[in-house]
Amino acid sequence: MSRTTDRRGGRDGSPRVVVVDDSPFMRGLIGDLLSDAGVTVVGEAGDGEEALSVVAETRPDVVTMDVEMPGMGGLEAVERLMEETPTPVLMLSAHTDEGAEVTFEALDRGAVDFFAKPGGEVSTGVSRESERLVEAVRSVAGADLDAATRERDDPSAAASRSSESGGDPGAGADAADVDGPLTVVIAASTGGPNAVERVLSALPMADCRVVVVQHMPEAFTSRFADRLDAASAYDVREASDGARIGAGEVLVARGGSHTLIDSYRSGRLRVKLDEDDDSHTVTPAADVTMRSAAEVIDDPLVGVVLTGMGSDAAEGIRAMADAGARTLAQSEDTCVIYGMPKRAVETGGVDAVYDLDDVAGAIVGGEA
Repeated sequence: MSRTTDRRGGRDGSPRVVVVDDSPFMRGLIGDLLSDAGVTVVGEAGDGEEALSVVAETRPDVVTMDVEMPGMGGLEAVERLMEETPTPVLMLSAHTDEGAEVTFEALDRGAVDFFAKPGGEVSTGVSRESERLVEAVRSVAGADLDAATRERDDPSAAASRSSESGGDPGAGADAADVDGPLTVVIAASTGGPNAVERVLSALPMADCRVVVVQHMPEAFTSRFADRLDAASAYDVREASDGARIGAGEVLVARGGSHTLIDSYRSGRLRVKLDEDDDSHTVTPAADVTMRSAAEVIDDPLVGVVLTGMGSDAAEGIRAMADAGARTLAQSEDTCVIYGMPKRAVETGGVDAVYDLDDVAGAIVGGEA
């Protein structure tokens, strides 16, 4: 049974949330965690059909959406919501390979971000991660929904970019402008999975190797690498300790550890994984990868900061700029969350800002 309520009586500036889950216990737990943090819960629903009604009635700032529910599940509900009452959605998904797969499908259908339940289940796991959950809700509530769903109504666009760039070193940009082996480090967080895919699918094949640092838990990064591999002309895989990559290859930083550039010889770079560094608020941290790239690589180097919340990559992009790298950031108008790019720009270490669909060309174009 759906219910509309205001647990906190409303707080100026606090996000207004609808919690959707088939478990009454889980709805109560999430609602209490959010309310205790000052987030206003304005409604609840036990399945997708109820969610559509409650969201239309309450017009919240964000919806937390479970995936598996009787009747209309989370995937269909997200798609219907985007059509009927567009609202930023945070998916609650299992911390498993299967959970990763369905989460990416939800992002394709219009969800802004996801919160991975530790251990694949709820109660104590979510309670332990309450601060992260609240942070995710606040972030999604502030998302640019137009940017998050820009390509959903045109599913052929990504395929078109991929076919234009696939195997053609001149497609979309003048790849010949790259002077020598080029290493690219891309950082992203909220809104990043789709943004990174758009950049890589449009990136012409050239003498370059790419490391992607996307804030994502360990169970998700291998699936993310698979998706990027299918969407681009590059050979994409998840980073492993000691992995080496050369031209035409991409490594996705593994969740649960930091990826460092360990060495660089003859156009091939080697990475190592650090699981012991807990000094960063996110894992993997782009700052770690970018600083190591600045220290190790003496061939042409490009740093890119895409959509995301927080300040990760700010220190890293500054270090890359100081080392002589070209540095790019995504424009505010095309970001789902203009947090990471903004912080990067504020360091003075960003050479130029580009709309998302111009980033790939800027990477290999040789100009900033």
